[in-house]
Amino acid sequence: MLRAFYAQARIEHGQEVSQAPPLLSPRDGVEIPASPHTQCNQIEDKRMANSFASKTFTALSDLHPNMANLKIIGIVIGKTDVKGFPDRKNIGSERYTFSFTIRDSPTHFVNATSWGSEGYIRSLSDSFRVGECVTIENPLIQRKELEREEKFSPATPGNCKLLLSENHSMVKVCSSYEVDTKLLALIYLPVKESRDFYSLGDIIANGYSLDGRIINVLAAVRSVGEPKYFTTADRRKGQMCEVKLYDETESSFAMICWDNESILVAQSWVPRDTVIFASDVRISFDKFRNCMTATVISKTIITTNPVNTIVDVYTVKQLKAKASKNEGKTDTFYGILYAYISMLNIDDDTTTVVRHRCSGCGYIVNERSSTCTACNKDSLEFKSVFLSFHLLIDLTDHTGTLHACSLTGGVAEETLGCTVNEFLAMTDEQKTALKWQFLLERSKIYLKFFLSHRARGGLRISVLSCKLADPIEASRNLSGGGNI
Repeated sequence: MLRAFYAQARIEHGQEVSQAPPLLSPRDGVEIPASPHTQCNQIEDKRMANSFASKTFTALSDLHPNMANLKIIGIVIGKTDVKGFPDRKNIGSERYTFSFTIRDSPTHFVNATSWGSEGYIRSLSDSFRVGECVTIENPLIQRKELEREEKFSPATPGNCKLLLSENHSMVKVCSSYEVDTKLLALIYLPVKESRDFYSLGDIIANGYSLDGRIINVLAAVRSVGEPKYFTTADRRKGQMCEVKLYDETESSFAMICWDNESILVAQSWVPRDTVIFASDVRISFDKFRNCMTATVISKTIITTNPVNTIVDVYTVKQLKAKASKNEGKTDTFYGILYAYISMLNIDDDTTTVVRHRCSGCGYIVNERSSTCTACNKDSLEFKSVFLSFHLLIDLTDHTGTLHACSLTGGVAEETLGCTVNEFLAMTDEQKTALKWQFLLERSKIYLKFFLSHRARGGLRISVLSCKLADPIEASRNLSGGGNI
């Protein structure tokens, strides 16, 4: 099960939620339902920014150039490495700098840059990390040069930036116990629209057309490699860390971190437990790996376990009624179903459980040829295939049954608790035992629904996550008969 979708109890605008619903990764630009609080973000912004410790803090939304004697509070959502540059005024010496991004409300965040001596800059950078709250006193407020600065820095909604002086400005780290929980919750809110992302399968399918593009990615973490350190030809120290991502469309996709700050953040991620929304990563074709990859750059802001929720609970009867009512439409919607897996044919020799998929486009290929006719037709490089789960399961509650629900790829691996290769190595008895761990056990299942006249019952259904349901939670929801 994708425990990342539930593992971290999170606070949503001050309200504790015991189990965080899952994040989705649909193909073809399908929209993720926004947080139920999205529509009131504008109203909340100033109230949040001014309510944390005292009225003395200036909200980021109120900043304008040349303001003086300010005190700002915010949570650090992004940070760059320290870098040195030749000092034009003092030939032979260097000036040092680093930048970070702070946020004080759902819709307002700003970039801050500090320049100074090596000792001061390194000490200041080492004093806080992404996810910590800081107060900034006496920053210089400047108008940002949009085209020039956002080429290398995170895009921010306002027209100002902060410049921190070694002699006049001060940055202090706040204890999390001293800060309003609404501010702490902002670390889980992506800086881009929740629907504005590519699935990993879409990146691979688009291939070279995305080479060099900067896009957003939503995915779960499969593995985090050990940092590797090296020295370049001109004797500069460097480092690299490779993170493998996956979603419902692709079982493994590489994201490369080259800076210390992103590597530090990545080391805190728990494989198969953490979900990330990476805004503004660079996509490129990696000739060494012979595949598309993502790279964390200075513009990138990564949100760990982002807060976007699926909240609508349905019964099977309600789902069928919704499909019937919307017959002829092509809408996609999401929901939660408390149900039993009533059919799971993973130990039947007549049922195909594992299929071959193309590494280029991710679609199923003919097992006899083991080649993708679409990708290899005009390509000079042969696209390999890989094995992936491809299951059709039935889900049953007290009102009826949903037939032929799709459970595939990484979601299937997480649900079954094994990889494809581990499954293929099992005996028939082991497969049967695995099946009975799920049959007739009530599960909490997150689903994506496509209204389709071609599908059985008018619905094409994909399982996004499946885990055993908490009995009290399930009973409470079922007694309400569902909530559309």
